[in-house]
Amino acid sequence: VQLQASGGGLVQAGGSLGLSCAASGPTFSSYIMAWFRQAPGKEREFVAGISWTGGFTYADSVKGRFTIARDNAKNTLYLQMNSLKPEDTAVYLCAASRTVIRYLKATEYDYWGQGTQVTVSS
Repeated sequence: VQLQASGGGLVQAGGSLGLSCAASGPTFSSYIMAWFRQAPGKEREFVAGISWTGGFTYADSVKGRFTIARDNAKNTLYLQMNSLKPEDTAVYLCAASRTVIRYLKATEYDYWGQGTQVTVSS
């Protein structure tokens, strides 16, 4: 599967931004999907993940502020980000895998999009 993330940009603290990840191929619904982020000089960090059936999990740092969703008919993954903070600034990447034991581990994912920059100003 090929992934293409979009929707990043510059937003003020407290604002909102929505990301999308378009997937190619007819089997999108069979993949576990996730969003990660990576800030300069930092390790790639799990943000949110969603299963084939829509079950989801979030990093503690984004719980209550971010919402992950998927539309299998449109082969698209979403991330709605509200109440953004400067520490949310990073490149956001979407990832896919047919099987995942631990959502948080980047090594569990086989396919990655190119990333989209999110910058939150204070």
